[in-house]
Amino acid sequence: MPTHDGSWQPGTPCWVDSQVDDTTRAREFYGALFGWEIMDSPPDAGGYLMALRHGRPAAGIGPKPDGMATPSVWSTYFAADSADAIAEKITAAGGSVMMPPFDVLDVGRMFVAADPVGAVFGVWEAKAHTGAGIYNEDGAYCWNELHTDQYKQAQEFYAAVFGWHYTEIGDGQNFVYSTFGLTPDGAPLGGVNDASKTPGDSPSLWLTWFQVDNTDASVAKATELGATVLMGVHDSPFGRMGVLQGPQGEAFGVIDPETTVSEPQAGA
Repeated sequence: MPTHDGSWQPGTPCWVDSQVDDTTRAREFYGALFGWEIMDSPPDAGGYLMALRHGRPAAGIGPKPDGMATPSVWSTYFAADSADAIAEKITAAGGSVMMPPFDVLDVGRMFVAADPVGAVFGVWEAKAHTGAGIYNEDGAYCWNELHTDQYKQAQEFYAAVFGWHYTEIGDGQNFVYSTFGLTPDGAPLGGVNDASKTPGDSPSLWLTWFQVDNTDASVAKATELGATVLMGVHDSPFGRMGVLQGPQGEAFGVIDPETTVSEPQAGA
């Protein structure tokens, strides 16, 4: 069971949470789907819920900000030593800070930003809450993936902000995809997908993937609980996967990485 203690290395996906209209409904859905034990936070935490898996923090569920008409989403947060310093880098690299850095009680300092193409993400400077305590495990997040139709521009932006290095693993034509890491030969931390290769229009976004031990069963259970299938279950070199939309409209992926059809292609 992969677990983590202490702060995550800066530039690493360190936390995911959903913002929804009805946290009680989300609590019921995700608790049943992933087996989460979902805990109430203190009264001054604004109704934020903490989801635990095997007793460790796995994800958060929170209400949407008051007065902001926003869709229900899953958000990816990246670790930072200084949220304020990263906010300055984002602005300098052409992104936008949507919610300036602010303290969250004694648990951390954070802000919400968008890259130059509009994909929204969070930045977390850890204090009492250091981020996910479990990952790459059934019922925990295992991958964070940017979908963008401005592939090279996005790579340049995140390299300037977080210092990422990329490894191209697609065929360079029909499938343009890279993994990112903190060093040229470091472990892959997530991916960047060229969405312009996918038919139809789709917004730029960060997609959260949750690991499951049976993708077909998880998708079937999710639909029984009120989810919608956005991408049907299929096999890939990375696992058997599907993409869902929660009952309140938030998109996320589920994947069984143990069920693959072939080895992933090396760099193109």
